[in-house]
Amino acid sequence: MHMSEYAGEIALIVRLSNRMRPHRIAPEMGQERKVIAGMKRRGIMFALLALITSPVWAATLRGAPRILDGNTIEIEQTNVRLSGIDAPETDQICLDAQGRKWACGVAARDELIKNSNGRTWDCHTQKVDEYRRALGSCFIEGEDVNAWMIRSGWALSAGASRHTYVVHELVASTASAGLWSGAFITPGDWRGRNTSTIIVGAKTVPINAQEILLGALVLSEPPSPECRIKGILARGERIYHLPGDSGYEQIGMTNTRSERWLCSEAEAEATGWRKAAR
Repeated sequence: MHMSEYAGEIALIVRLSNRMRPHRIAPEMGQERKVIAGMKRRGIMFALLALITSPVWAATLRGAPRILDGNTIEIEQTNVRLSGIDAPETDQICLDAQGRKWACGVAARDELIKNSNGRTWDCHTQKVDEYRRALGSCFIEGEDVNAWMIRSGWALSAGASRHTYVVHELVASTASAGLWSGAFITPGDWRGRNTSTIIVGAKTVPINAQEILLGALVLSEPPSPECRIKGILARGERIYHLPGDSGYEQIGMTNTRSERWLCSEAEAEATGWRKAAR
């Protein structure tokens, strides 16, 4: 839904507001009528503000979704970001119980696909995030998908509603499920990782975990053969390059702060990346 759909209502409110401007009146009644007119005008302007800031994205969506990553889906042609959780990006690498690297971000997405198994989802959204994804909770046959992701160890509780899911995170860490089976960087820290980023895990963390997960070589190869799109942060813009694009081979994929692998154009565009100009 777009604000253009409210053009008529906005125009009406503005016209009413303009009519409330005080006119020349008798001195003995001037102050009182000016106050009343001012109050009415402010009321109308508050109505305009409420309309502009109302949750126009509030909706109930139903269908079998396309799952783009561990917390982003496309349903009824709407990109939805599961609220209250944070799953690893598809480029994220973790360590297993033996200290070996594995593509935990791709695994989180794939486990959500397996759990979905083509079934119908019901999603309830309230607002949008910075990438214009609708934020909300989704259910499969009555089961809370957001909670399932955390309870299965494929996401962490996050955001303003994290308290809703924190008990599920405790269950996952206690059971060494999903990400908690080894060592990992929290998804939020992964996006802005640096040499001081902390490695977490349910049990022990290998002594060389930081060297492995924070080194430049962690990006040198795509996390999965399907994830060959290169994303680069350039002058504040998120730009992605497809294999074969001009300049693709020149992107070294060694800068952990400005470069990442992406698995599909749909994932890239849903998370704020723009296709490079040819």
